Amino acid sequence: MRRILIVLTLLCFPHLSAQAQHIGIPHLEKHGTATQLVVDGKPFLILGGEINNSSSSNLDYIRPAWGRLAAIPLNTVLTPLSWELIEPREGQFDFTLVDGLIQDARRNNLHLVFLLLASWKNGMSSYVPLWVKKDTQRFPRVILKDGNPIEVLSPLGRESMAADAHAFAALMRHIREVDGDAHTVLMMQVENEVGVLGDSRDRSPAANKAFDAPVPKELMTYLWQHHDTLIPEFRKVWETAGAKPTGTWQEVFGHGVEVDEIFMAWNYGRYIQSVTAAGKAEYPIPMYVNTWLGGWPHPHAFPSGAPLPEVMDVWRAAGTAIDVFSPDIYETDFANWCDRYNRSGNPLFIPEALGGLTGEANVFYAIGAHEAIGFSPFGVDSFIDQERPIEIDAANDLGKSYAVLQSLAPVILEHEGRGEMAGFVLDKDHPQTSVELNGYLLDVKLDHVFETNSQHAFGLIIATGPDEFLGAGTGFSVSFRLKSAGRTQVGLGYVDEGAFVGGAWVPGRRLNGDEDDQGRAWRFIEKRIHVEKAVVYRYE
Repeated sequence: MRRILIVLTLLCFPHLSAQAQHIGIPHLEKHGTATQLVVDGKPFLILGGEINNSSSSNLDYIRPAWGRLAAIPLNTVLTPLSWELIEPREGQFDFTLVDGLIQDARRNNLHLVFLLLASWKNGMSSYVPLWVKKDTQRFPRVILKDGNPIEVLSPLGRESMAADAHAFAALMRHIREVDGDAHTVLMMQVENEVGVLGDSRDRSPAANKAFDAPVPKELMTYLWQHHDTLIPEFRKVWETAGAKPTGTWQEVFGHGVEVDEIFMAWNYGRYIQSVTAAGKAEYPIPMYVNTWLGGWPHPHAFPSGAPLPEVMDVWRAAGTAIDVFSPDIYETDFANWCDRYNRSGNPLFIPEALGGLTGEANVFYAIGAHEAIGFSPFGVDSFIDQERPIEIDAANDLGKSYAVLQSLAPVILEHEGRGEMAGFVLDKDHPQTSVELNGYLLDVKLDHVFETNSQHAFGLIIATGPDEFLGAGTGFSVSFRLKSAGRTQVGLGYVDEGAFVGGAWVPGRRLNGDEDDQGRAWRFIEKRIHVEKAVVYRYE
């Protein structure tokens, strides 16, 4: 009888049947303190690259690049999909481009993360279909302080949100149908770097009316329920204004530019959470939003209302469909932005960043220090464009890091979430750091061979056993000591250079001479990125 009831249920609800067949779809899973992407039942580390905005709008244009992207080596390509090409006429969908991208990725053993460029891209609404652009009554625009509309859909437009959500649901339903078993598509980015440009908030009639109305109950309830764990910068704004339980936006959050940003974060959050939820109802793979970075006080040079760290709680209060708030990090203070996003339960995924020598180093920090789900420099198809000079990464520095990290991925993923891994980037301004692993204090320094060199040093270290450590990178040295002072000292038993081949450790040279300073330091003194294993011992 129970089996008959299950069959009847699935017949009555065919969508439930489809979901039941795909319980192994890509999803996020907690592993200790880390959040991992799980694909086909195994954790997966995204070593990716995002291609240029228009490269994937034509299959013939991007097709020659797939093999070269795989050879970087990437395991995942982040590629845009534009609403205007998916739904050129309202209600008429064309997924030819989607199918072609998935097929070409599979042929080259690559995974995909699709970027939905729909209502907004870099704050603007340039990727919406022409039928949306023309109908400003049905799909209202943002109006700035000077009274002029701009080419940005207002996040208060209910019809805009419904149309976007309808298109996204259709897209995710199609991806489930064509990729629900193969799992080529790992994640979805919903919109791109949203926010108002040129002003701190939307000043359209609908926005002004909402701004003068009471703060929605859902947001106020969230504030009180999460008071002790709110992002400190956000809580400070609320408390400085008196921590009121109700009131208009200015009564609750004050009269500075911060209130405008909070107001816009709520409205963008409600809109995009709704769009995301519609897509997830069809195919619930992990979904994230990315951020054009800036900060308070708000300059008009970056979008107002984006999921910046100080307003992540506002986005959370707006809904639960979005899994990750991601930073696009082109700033020099890379570590600071990683710290600010990898907190309050938000896992780190970096969908846009610099490549080249900068990306070569930063990927080690993101994975080693923050157990990032993945890393993805922007414009990687420019790295390998054979039709023009390569300015961005002529030496394929990113690929050198990726090749090593790909070989280490099983070990990295095994040890994530246990406090057994550290990552770092060192230079003349930051020549050293200390980390604690397995009861040892590791003093990591810019090796003296590199002290007069402008090149930075970087790497990660994993505690793979009680007295065993695996390291990868270049330009640094490590000395070991115990936390508690005493007579017991720590010595280097031995250091082996080596590599993982087919998942197995294959040792190379034994480095117990000048290479480890006669036992005084574990040194990564070669300029090439490489892997070493160190075994330590204690003595008095």
